[in-house]
This record gives sequence, structure tokens and C-alpha cells, in this order.
Amino acid sequence: MSLSAVTPVSPAELEARLRLHRLPELGPARFKKLLEAFGSASKAISAPASAWRSLGLPVACAEARRSNEIRDGASHALAWLERPGQHLLMWDQPDYPALLAEISDAPPLLFVAGDPGILEKPQLAMVGSRRASRPGMDTAAAFSRSLAGAGFVITSGLALGIDAAAHQAALDVGGQTVGVLGTGLEKFYPQRNRRLADAMIASGSAVLSEFPLDAGPTASNFPRRNRIISGLSLGVLVVEASVASGSLITARLAAEQGREVYAIPGSIH
Repeated sequence: MSLSAVTPVSPAELEARLRLHRLPELGPARFKKLLEAFGSASKAISAPASAWRSLGLPVACAEARRSNEIRDGASHALAWLERPGQHLLMWDQPDYPALLAEISDAPPLLFVAGDPGILEKPQLAMVGSRRASRPGMDTAAAFSRSLAGAGFVITSGLALGIDAAAHQAALDVGGQTVGVLGTGLEKFYPQRNRRLADAMIASGSAVLSEFPLDAGPTASNFPRRNRIISGLSLGVLVVEASVASGSLITARLAAEQGREVYAIPGSIH
């Protein structure tokens, strides 16, 4: 994509992108369609509604873009970005993770708390059951410690069970770990792992989300975030996942993205 591969984004363009990002029914494909059609988010915001309709975009998108709620949300995000350790990565800028940029529906914006630089390091995703067995948790922790100690960044979804065990084990050996949320960074879920997330941020790791800061935990968000977990990573290790679990969605997405997929379906002892 050559929209502005190395051109810095101006404050006005940043604000316009944050407004687009909050619009209802506007996912990554439509976001990129708007930027390609108008050349910038600023021009897209100011274009007539008829131009949006001609691109096949929902009426709700065009009508909401100038609302006070959308403007206020963008202003709040700009204020959030003023604080130390809080960042926004954009898909057409050089600091966007190269591996994630390869996937067909890469998120146009990523909010990051912590160190965004680790997203360019080799990552391995570890995902699995929220209700894992004790041996499964122990095995996940052992693999995470070993892989983190070897220099891999451990990436997961900060869920209960295997995810939390993998994140914590990476921290325990002084390694780095990335948590990808299915909510906005200001609506952390599950709250039981809030302290773990804070420890990750404080130790030079990172927590990130593609969702607006105030987005809550709706069911459809979690399968969407799984493509980011696999997209950031060289491979995905699945530990104790049930047939209908989100972990197997992540494994399928990883395979579709050309990543390696590994599994520990039960006890290895």
C-alpha cells in the first residue's frame, strides 16, 4: 500500500483517522477503501454523503461521522496518546509490525500500552483453554519460560487459563510478552488479569488492541482479535483447547496466514 508509506501523519489527519475508526460498521476493509478513494481520512470525513454511498458504505457510517459522540471519542483518544507509554500504530506507517501488515485484514489502527518496539521481535503465540487442567497450565508455563528465555516474545490474549499462564511465565524469566485484547484498552477484560497486564506494561512488554479505547467485551470482538494474535506471530502453540474454542479459531487463522501451528492437546508426561 503506498498511500503514505513514509509520510508522517499530520495532527488533523490523525484526528480524522480516529473519527473514522469509531464509525459503526466500518471494519478494516472499508477503512482502507475510504483512504484509497479519497486519499486521506481528512478528505473522507469532509466528502459528501453521496460519495460515501457510491462506495457502497452503510448509511450509518456516513451519518455518524460528524456526530459529537464520534468527535468526543477522537478527542479522548488524542488525550490518551499524550501520556507516556501510550502509542498508536497505523497500518501505512513504518513503525507498524511488518508481519501483521502481511495479513489481508490487518487493523488500520493499533492502540498500544507499553513498548511497541517489541512487536518487531520474533513472536510465538500461546493460546488454549480458559479452564485448563493444572498439568496443562504447568506445561504451558514451562514452554513459555523456555521460549521466552530463548528470546521469543510470547503473544497471547490475556484470557484466564493458558493465556495468563503463558504471559506470567514469560515475565518470570525476564522475558517479553504481548497481550492482545478483545476490548478497548480502557475497558479491560477480564478484570482478574488487570494486575498481570499492568505488570507486563511496567516491565517493558506491551498490551494492545485494535478497538476504540472504550469498546466493551462484545462476543464478536474476540474472534476478530485472534487474527491479530496469529498475525503478529511466527507460529501458534495451542495447549488444551476444546473443539469449539477460540483457540482453534486462532489456529485456523494462523494456518490461513501461512504461520506454523503446534499443539499440546493433552499431557506430554
